[in-house]
Amino acid sequence: MATNSSDYGAYTEKFTLQPPSSSHQLPLTGLIFAVKDIFDVDGYVAGFGNPDWARTHSAAVSTAPAVLDMLKAGATCVGKTVMDEMAYSINGENIHYGTPTNPCAADRIPGGSSSGSAVAVGAKLVDFSLGTDTGGSVRVPASHCGIFGFRPSHGIVSISGVIPMAQSFDTVGWFARDPVILKRVGKVLLKLQDDNPVRFNRLIIAEDCFKLSSIPSERLTEVLISSIEKLHGSQKIDYASLGKYVEDNVPSLKYFSNNGTQNQEDIIPSLVALSSARHLLQRYEFKNNHGEWVLSVKPDLGPEIAERVWKALHTTDEKIDICYSLKIELRAALNALLGDSSILAMPTVPDPPPKLQVEPTTRDTLNARAFSLLSVVGVSGFCQVLSRFSVLYAFYCLLLSLVNH
Repeated sequence: MATNSSDYGAYTEKFTLQPPSSSHQLPLTGLIFAVKDIFDVDGYVAGFGNPDWARTHSAAVSTAPAVLDMLKAGATCVGKTVMDEMAYSINGENIHYGTPTNPCAADRIPGGSSSGSAVAVGAKLVDFSLGTDTGGSVRVPASHCGIFGFRPSHGIVSISGVIPMAQSFDTVGWFARDPVILKRVGKVLLKLQDDNPVRFNRLIIAEDCFKLSSIPSERLTEVLISSIEKLHGSQKIDYASLGKYVEDNVPSLKYFSNNGTQNQEDIIPSLVALSSARHLLQRYEFKNNHGEWVLSVKPDLGPEIAERVWKALHTTDEKIDICYSLKIELRAALNALLGDSSILAMPTVPDPPPKLQVEPTTRDTLNARAFSLLSVVGVSGFCQVLSRFSVLYAFYCLLLSLVNH
Protein backbone atom coordinates (compact mmCIF):
# COMPACT_ATOMS: atom_id res chain seq x y z
CA MET A 1 0.00 0.00 0.00
CA ALA A 2 2.26 2.76 -1.26
CA THR A 3 0.89 6.16 -0.37
CA ASN A 4 3.19 9.07 0.46
CA SER A 5 3.61 12.75 -0.21
CA SER A 6 5.89 12.19 -3.20
CA ASP A 7 3.16 10.35 -5.10
CA TYR A 8 0.28 12.52 -3.81
CA GLY A 9 -1.25 9.43 -2.20
CA ALA A 10 -2.40 8.27 -5.62
CA TYR A 11 -1.31 4.62 -5.46
CA THR A 12 -2.44 1.56 -3.56
CA GLU A 13 0.25 -0.58 -5.13
CA LYS A 14 3.21 0.06 -7.40
CA PHE A 15 4.60 -2.41 -9.92
CA THR A 16 5.83 -2.36 -13.50
CA LEU A 17 4.17 -4.12 -16.41
CA GLN A 18 6.18 -3.72 -19.58
CA PRO A 19 4.59 -3.85 -23.05
CA PRO A 20 5.34 -6.90 -25.19
CA SER A 21 8.63 -6.56 -27.05
CA SER A 22 8.14 -5.17 -30.52
CA SER A 23 10.41 -4.19 -33.36
CA HIS A 24 8.15 -1.39 -34.57
CA GLN A 25 6.71 1.81 -33.13
CA LEU A 26 3.36 1.28 -31.42
CA PRO A 27 0.64 3.90 -30.83
CA LEU A 28 1.45 4.36 -27.12
CA THR A 29 5.18 3.59 -27.11
CA GLY A 30 7.01 5.51 -24.41
CA LEU A 31 3.91 6.39 -22.37
CA ILE A 32 3.37 5.28 -18.77
CA PHE A 33 -0.01 4.76 -17.14
CA ALA A 34 -1.75 3.60 -13.97
CA VAL A 35 -5.06 1.83 -13.45
CA LYS A 36 -7.83 2.15 -10.90
CA ASP A 37 -7.87 -0.65 -8.31
CA ILE A 38 -11.02 -2.04 -9.90
CA PHE A 39 -9.30 -3.64 -12.91
CA ASP A 40 -8.03 -7.21 -12.96
CA VAL A 41 -4.26 -7.44 -13.40
CA ASP A 42 -2.84 -10.96 -13.56
CA GLY A 43 -1.26 -11.87 -10.23
CA TYR A 44 -2.73 -8.96 -8.27
CA VAL A 45 -5.91 -8.61 -6.20
CA ALA A 46 -8.37 -5.97 -7.39
CA GLY A 47 -9.06 -4.31 -4.05
CA PHE A 48 -12.20 -2.31 -4.92
CA GLY A 49 -11.15 0.40 -2.47
CA ASN A 50 -11.73 -1.72 0.65
CA PRO A 51 -9.32 -3.92 2.68
CA ASP A 52 -12.02 -6.46 3.50
CA TRP A 53 -12.75 -6.89 -0.20
CA ALA A 54 -9.04 -7.42 -0.89
CA ARG A 55 -8.79 -9.88 2.01
CA THR A 56 -11.71 -12.02 0.80
CA HIS A 57 -10.81 -12.14 -2.90
CA SER A 58 -8.04 -13.95 -4.75
CA ALA A 59 -5.50 -12.53 -7.12
CA ALA A 60 -6.64 -12.22 -10.72
CA VAL A 61 -5.57 -14.94 -13.13
CA SER A 62 -5.88 -12.70 -16.19
CA THR A 63 -5.70 -9.03 -17.07
CA ALA A 64 -8.68 -6.89 -18.08
CA PRO A 65 -8.86 -6.36 -21.87
CA ALA A 66 -8.76 -2.57 -21.49
CA VAL A 67 -5.45 -2.82 -19.62
CA LEU A 68 -4.08 -5.37 -22.10
CA ASP A 69 -4.95 -3.04 -24.97
CA MET A 70 -2.77 -0.34 -23.40
CA LEU A 71 0.15 -2.74 -22.94
CA LYS A 72 -0.15 -4.16 -26.46
CA ALA A 73 -0.17 -0.60 -27.80
CA GLY A 74 3.24 0.01 -26.21
CA ALA A 75 2.44 1.69 -22.86
CA THR A 76 3.97 0.69 -19.52
CA CYS A 77 1.77 0.24 -16.44
CA VAL A 78 3.30 1.42 -13.15
CA GLY A 79 0.65 0.56 -10.59
CA LYS A 80 -2.87 0.60 -9.20
CA THR A 81 -4.53 3.73 -7.87
CA VAL A 82 -6.70 4.61 -4.88
CA MET A 83 -10.45 4.65 -5.38
CA ASP A 84 -13.54 5.30 -3.25
CA GLU A 85 -14.82 2.19 -1.50
CA MET A 86 -16.80 -0.07 -3.82
CA ALA A 87 -16.89 2.83 -6.32
CA TYR A 88 -19.79 4.28 -4.32
CA SER A 89 -18.83 7.96 -4.15
CA ILE A 90 -17.80 10.90 -6.32
CA ASN A 91 -15.85 12.56 -3.49
CA GLY A 92 -12.48 10.83 -3.71
CA GLU A 93 -12.05 10.19 0.02
CA ASN A 94 -11.14 6.78 1.44
CA ILE A 95 -10.86 6.17 5.21
CA HIS A 96 -8.61 3.13 4.68
CA TYR A 97 -6.13 4.24 2.02
CA GLY A 98 -6.31 7.99 2.47
CA THR A 99 -7.50 10.77 0.19
CA PRO A 100 -5.24 11.43 -2.80
CA THR A 101 -4.06 15.04 -2.82
CA ASN A 102 -5.71 17.20 -5.46
CA PRO A 103 -2.72 18.64 -7.39
CA CYS A 104 -4.74 21.74 -8.30
CA ALA A 105 -6.02 22.51 -4.81
CA ALA A 106 -4.56 20.52 -1.92
CA ASP A 107 -7.28 21.70 0.48
CA ARG A 108 -10.08 20.34 -1.70
CA ILE A 109 -11.29 16.86 -2.61
CA PRO A 110 -9.95 15.28 -5.82
CA GLY A 111 -13.30 13.80 -6.82
CA GLY A 112 -14.03 10.10 -7.20
CA SER A 113 -14.40 7.34 -7.40
CA SER A 114 -11.41 7.25 -9.80
CA SER A 115 -9.56 9.64 -7.50
CA GLY A 116 -6.04 8.20 -7.63
CA SER A 117 -6.15 7.82 -11.41
CA ALA A 118 -7.01 11.49 -11.87
CA VAL A 119 -4.46 12.65 -9.30
CA ALA A 120 -1.67 10.57 -10.86
CA VAL A 121 -2.27 12.33 -14.18
CA GLY A 122 -2.78 15.79 -12.69
CA ALA A 123 0.41 15.46 -10.60
CA LYS A 124 2.40 14.36 -13.69
CA LEU A 125 3.17 10.94 -12.21
CA VAL A 126 1.93 9.24 -15.38
CA ASP A 127 1.03 10.26 -18.93
CA PHE A 128 -2.48 8.82 -18.73
CA SER A 129 -4.57 6.55 -16.56
CA LEU A 130 -7.60 4.30 -16.68
CA GLY A 131 -10.66 4.69 -14.47
CA THR A 132 -14.31 3.73 -14.53
CA ASP A 133 -17.41 5.89 -14.65
CA THR A 134 -20.83 4.77 -13.41
CA GLY A 135 -22.37 7.95 -12.03
CA GLY A 136 -19.52 10.36 -12.75
CA SER A 137 -16.35 8.66 -11.50
CA VAL A 138 -14.17 9.78 -14.41
CA ARG A 139 -15.93 13.05 -15.18
CA VAL A 140 -15.94 14.46 -11.64
CA PRO A 141 -12.26 13.86 -10.77
CA ALA A 142 -11.19 15.11 -14.20
CA SER A 143 -13.12 18.30 -13.55
CA HIS A 144 -11.87 18.70 -9.97
CA CYS A 145 -8.21 18.03 -10.89
CA GLY A 146 -8.20 20.24 -13.98
CA ILE A 147 -7.35 17.56 -16.55
CA PHE A 148 -8.97 15.93 -19.57
CA GLY A 149 -11.28 12.97 -19.07
CA PHE A 150 -13.31 10.84 -21.44
CA ARG A 151 -16.34 8.69 -20.66
CA PRO A 152 -17.15 6.76 -23.87
CA SER A 153 -20.60 5.65 -24.89
CA HIS A 154 -21.92 2.84 -22.73
CA GLY A 155 -20.86 -0.59 -24.02
CA ILE A 156 -18.19 0.66 -26.45
CA VAL A 157 -15.16 -0.34 -24.35
CA SER A 158 -15.05 -3.80 -22.78
CA ILE A 159 -15.74 -3.91 -19.03
CA SER A 160 -14.63 -7.54 -18.81
CA GLY A 161 -12.19 -7.96 -15.95
CA VAL A 162 -13.62 -4.89 -14.17
CA ILE A 163 -15.47 -5.29 -10.87
CA PRO A 164 -19.08 -4.29 -11.64
CA MET A 165 -20.82 -1.48 -9.79
CA ALA A 166 -24.04 -1.13 -11.81
CA GLN A 167 -23.88 -2.61 -15.30
CA SER A 168 -26.50 -0.31 -16.81
CA PHE A 169 -24.05 2.57 -16.35
CA ASP A 170 -20.55 1.10 -15.92
CA THR A 171 -17.97 2.34 -18.43
CA VAL A 172 -14.19 2.32 -18.74
CA GLY A 173 -12.82 5.85 -19.10
CA TRP A 174 -9.43 7.52 -19.22
CA PHE A 175 -7.55 10.65 -18.16
CA ALA A 176 -4.73 12.73 -19.67
CA ARG A 177 -3.22 16.21 -19.31
CA ASP A 178 -2.63 16.48 -23.05
CA PRO A 179 -5.55 16.26 -25.52
CA VAL A 180 -3.26 14.56 -28.06
CA ILE A 181 -2.50 11.75 -25.60
CA LEU A 182 -6.18 11.54 -24.67
CA LYS A 183 -6.93 10.99 -28.34
CA ARG A 184 -4.13 8.44 -28.82
CA VAL A 185 -5.44 6.36 -25.92
CA GLY A 186 -8.98 6.73 -27.24
CA LYS A 187 -8.07 5.48 -30.69
CA VAL A 188 -6.71 2.29 -29.12
CA LEU A 189 -9.60 1.67 -26.71
CA LEU A 190 -12.26 2.56 -29.28
CA LYS A 191 -10.57 0.49 -32.02
CA LEU A 192 -10.54 3.45 -34.43
CA GLN A 193 -8.80 2.70 -37.71
CA ASP A 194 -8.74 6.15 -39.31
CA ASP A 195 -8.24 9.75 -38.24
CA ASN A 196 -11.14 11.37 -40.08
CA PRO A 197 -13.28 13.57 -37.83
CA VAL A 198 -17.04 13.44 -38.27
CA ARG A 199 -18.73 16.32 -40.05
CA PHE A 200 -19.61 19.01 -37.53
CA ASN A 201 -23.16 20.29 -37.81
CA ARG A 202 -23.85 22.49 -34.79
CA LEU A 203 -23.04 23.21 -31.19
CA ILE A 204 -26.02 23.24 -28.83
CA ILE A 205 -25.47 25.15 -25.59
CA ALA A 206 -27.63 23.97 -22.70
CA GLU A 207 -28.33 27.42 -21.29
CA ASP A 208 -30.31 26.24 -18.28
CA CYS A 209 -27.49 23.92 -17.21
CA PHE A 210 -24.88 26.68 -17.41
CA LYS A 211 -27.13 28.91 -15.32
CA LEU A 212 -26.88 26.35 -12.51
CA SER A 213 -23.17 27.00 -12.23
CA SER A 214 -21.79 28.94 -9.29
CA ILE A 215 -19.57 30.71 -11.86
CA PRO A 216 -21.39 33.25 -14.09
CA SER A 217 -22.51 31.36 -17.20
CA GLU A 218 -21.14 34.02 -19.57
CA ARG A 219 -17.60 33.37 -18.31
CA LEU A 220 -18.00 29.67 -19.03
CA THR A 221 -19.45 29.96 -22.53
CA GLU A 222 -17.83 33.04 -24.09
CA VAL A 223 -14.57 31.29 -25.06
CA LEU A 224 -16.47 28.35 -26.49
CA ILE A 225 -18.84 30.56 -28.47
CA SER A 226 -16.13 32.84 -29.86
CA SER A 227 -14.03 29.86 -30.97
CA ILE A 228 -16.90 28.19 -32.81
CA GLU A 229 -17.88 31.49 -34.42
CA LYS A 230 -14.35 31.99 -35.73
CA LEU A 231 -14.13 28.46 -37.08
CA HIS A 232 -17.65 27.94 -38.42
CA GLY A 233 -19.71 31.09 -37.98
CA SER A 234 -22.49 31.93 -35.56
CA GLN A 235 -25.03 29.95 -37.59
CA LYS A 236 -23.48 26.76 -36.18
CA ILE A 237 -24.49 27.65 -32.61
CA ASP A 238 -27.89 26.90 -31.11
CA TYR A 239 -29.27 27.28 -27.60
CA ALA A 240 -31.59 24.95 -25.73
CA SER A 241 -33.29 24.48 -22.38
CA LEU A 242 -32.19 20.91 -21.80
CA GLY A 243 -34.40 20.43 -18.76
CA LYS A 244 -37.53 21.46 -20.68
CA TYR A 245 -36.56 19.29 -23.64
CA VAL A 246 -36.05 16.24 -21.40
CA GLU A 247 -39.32 16.91 -19.57
CA ASP A 248 -41.26 17.08 -22.86
CA ASN A 249 -39.65 14.05 -24.51
CA VAL A 250 -39.10 11.48 -21.74
CA PRO A 251 -42.61 10.41 -20.61
CA SER A 252 -41.43 7.93 -17.94
CA LEU A 253 -39.82 10.81 -16.07
CA LYS A 254 -43.18 11.65 -14.48
CA TYR A 255 -42.84 8.62 -12.18
CA PHE A 256 -39.80 10.22 -10.52
CA SER A 257 -40.91 13.86 -10.41
CA ASN A 258 -41.17 15.69 -7.11
CA ASN A 259 -43.64 18.56 -7.06
CA GLY A 260 -41.68 20.17 -4.25
CA THR A 261 -38.80 20.93 -6.62
CA GLN A 262 -40.81 22.78 -9.26
CA ASN A 263 -40.20 26.31 -7.95
CA GLN A 264 -36.61 25.97 -6.72
CA GLU A 265 -34.28 28.25 -8.66
CA ASP A 266 -31.04 26.36 -8.04
CA ILE A 267 -32.16 23.08 -9.63
CA ILE A 268 -33.70 21.79 -12.86
CA PRO A 269 -36.67 19.60 -11.77
CA SER A 270 -36.61 17.24 -14.76
CA LEU A 271 -32.90 16.56 -14.32
CA VAL A 272 -33.40 16.00 -10.58
CA ALA A 273 -36.04 13.40 -11.50
CA LEU A 274 -33.59 11.85 -13.96
CA SER A 275 -31.00 11.63 -11.20
CA SER A 276 -33.54 9.94 -8.90
CA ALA A 277 -34.19 7.25 -11.50
CA ARG A 278 -30.47 6.70 -12.01
CA HIS A 279 -29.83 6.39 -8.27
CA LEU A 280 -32.63 3.84 -7.92
CA LEU A 281 -31.39 1.62 -10.75
CA GLN A 282 -27.79 1.92 -9.54
CA ARG A 283 -28.77 0.84 -6.02
CA TYR A 284 -30.77 -2.08 -7.38
CA GLU A 285 -27.95 -3.37 -9.57
CA PHE A 286 -25.33 -2.80 -6.85
CA LYS A 287 -27.44 -4.90 -4.48
CA ASN A 288 -27.65 -7.71 -7.03
CA ASN A 289 -23.89 -7.58 -7.59
CA HIS A 290 -22.61 -7.25 -4.03
CA GLY A 291 -25.45 -7.60 -1.53
CA GLU A 292 -24.62 -11.18 -0.65
CA TRP A 293 -20.95 -10.35 -0.04
CA VAL A 294 -21.80 -7.34 2.14
CA LEU A 295 -24.22 -9.34 4.28
CA SER A 296 -21.82 -12.25 4.76
CA VAL A 297 -18.56 -10.34 5.29
CA LYS A 298 -19.95 -7.22 7.00
CA PRO A 299 -17.06 -5.09 5.72
CA ASP A 300 -15.66 -2.07 7.52
CA LEU A 301 -16.97 0.84 5.44
CA GLY A 302 -16.67 4.59 5.85
CA PRO A 303 -19.83 6.21 7.29
CA GLU A 304 -21.06 7.79 4.04
CA ILE A 305 -20.33 4.64 2.01
CA ALA A 306 -22.02 2.45 4.63
CA GLU A 307 -25.15 4.59 4.43
CA ARG A 308 -25.31 4.28 0.63
CA VAL A 309 -24.70 0.53 0.76
CA TRP A 310 -27.43 0.15 3.41
CA LYS A 311 -29.90 1.97 1.15
CA ALA A 312 -28.90 -0.26 -1.76
CA LEU A 313 -29.46 -3.43 0.25
CA HIS A 314 -33.01 -2.28 1.06
CA THR A 315 -33.90 -1.46 -2.54
CA THR A 316 -36.78 -3.40 -4.09
CA ASP A 317 -37.65 -3.91 -7.75
CA GLU A 318 -40.42 -1.29 -7.62
CA LYS A 319 -40.13 1.05 -10.63
CA ILE A 320 -37.07 -0.79 -11.95
CA ASP A 321 -38.80 -1.65 -15.23
CA ILE A 322 -39.68 2.05 -15.57
CA CYS A 323 -35.99 2.92 -15.11
CA TYR A 324 -35.05 0.70 -18.04
CA SER A 325 -37.78 2.27 -20.18
CA LEU A 326 -36.60 5.73 -19.18
CA LYS A 327 -33.07 4.94 -20.37
CA ILE A 328 -34.40 4.03 -23.81
CA GLU A 329 -36.61 7.12 -23.98
CA LEU A 330 -33.80 9.50 -23.00
CA ARG A 331 -31.40 8.01 -25.51
CA ALA A 332 -33.99 8.37 -28.27
CA ALA A 333 -34.72 11.96 -27.26
CA LEU A 334 -31.06 12.98 -27.29
CA ASN A 335 -30.49 11.18 -30.59
CA ALA A 336 -33.32 13.23 -32.06
CA LEU A 337 -31.80 16.44 -30.66
CA LEU A 338 -28.21 15.81 -31.70
CA GLY A 339 -28.36 13.51 -34.71
CA ASP A 340 -24.98 12.17 -35.82
CA SER A 341 -22.97 15.38 -35.88
CA SER A 342 -24.06 17.86 -33.21
CA ILE A 343 -22.37 18.51 -29.89
CA LEU A 344 -24.15 19.37 -26.65
CA ALA A 345 -22.17 21.72 -24.39
CA MET A 346 -22.96 21.68 -20.67
CA PRO A 347 -21.02 21.91 -17.40
CA THR A 348 -19.74 18.69 -15.89
CA VAL A 349 -20.58 19.81 -12.37
CA PRO A 350 -22.08 23.13 -11.23
CA ASP A 351 -19.66 23.86 -8.38
CA PRO A 352 -15.90 23.91 -7.66
CA PRO A 353 -14.53 20.92 -5.71
CA PRO A 354 -15.65 21.11 -2.05
CA LYS A 355 -13.06 21.54 0.66
CA LEU A 356 -11.81 18.48 2.51
CA GLN A 357 -13.92 17.30 5.45
CA VAL A 358 -16.84 19.56 4.60
CA GLU A 359 -20.05 18.94 6.56
CA PRO A 360 -21.95 15.89 5.19
CA THR A 361 -25.15 17.89 4.69
CA THR A 362 -23.29 20.45 2.56
CA ARG A 363 -21.62 17.65 0.62
CA ASP A 364 -24.97 15.97 -0.01
CA THR A 365 -26.42 19.22 -1.39
CA LEU A 366 -23.45 19.74 -3.72
CA ASN A 367 -23.52 16.11 -4.87
CA ALA A 368 -27.25 16.32 -5.61
CA ARG A 369 -26.63 19.36 -7.82
CA ALA A 370 -23.79 17.55 -9.56
CA PHE A 371 -25.76 14.36 -10.18
CA SER A 372 -28.58 16.30 -11.85
CA LEU A 373 -26.10 17.22 -14.60
CA LEU A 374 -24.08 13.99 -14.59
CA SER A 375 -27.18 11.83 -15.02
CA VAL A 376 -27.91 13.16 -18.51
CA VAL A 377 -24.96 11.25 -19.92
CA GLY A 378 -25.11 8.44 -17.38
CA VAL A 379 -28.71 7.46 -18.13
CA SER A 380 -28.56 8.06 -21.90
CA GLY A 381 -25.31 6.14 -22.31
CA PHE A 382 -23.81 8.92 -24.44
CA CYS A 383 -20.13 9.87 -24.36
CA GLN A 384 -18.78 12.95 -22.60
CA VAL A 385 -15.44 14.71 -22.88
CA LEU A 386 -14.06 16.94 -20.11
CA SER A 387 -11.98 19.85 -21.39
CA ARG A 388 -10.05 22.93 -20.34
CA PHE A 389 -11.06 25.91 -22.46
CA SER A 390 -7.47 27.14 -22.60
CA VAL A 391 -6.79 24.42 -25.15
CA LEU A 392 -10.19 24.57 -26.74
CA TYR A 393 -9.25 24.03 -30.36
CA ALA A 394 -7.34 20.81 -29.66
CA PHE A 395 -10.25 19.62 -27.52
CA TYR A 396 -12.70 20.54 -30.27
CA CYS A 397 -10.77 18.49 -32.85
CA LEU A 398 -10.58 15.60 -30.41
CA LEU A 399 -14.30 15.72 -29.78
CA LEU A 400 -15.10 15.64 -33.49
CA SER A 401 -12.87 12.57 -33.84
CA LEU A 402 -14.48 10.68 -30.95
CA VAL A 403 -18.02 12.07 -30.78
CA ASN A 404 -19.68 8.96 -32.21
CA HIS A 405 -17.99 6.74 -29.65
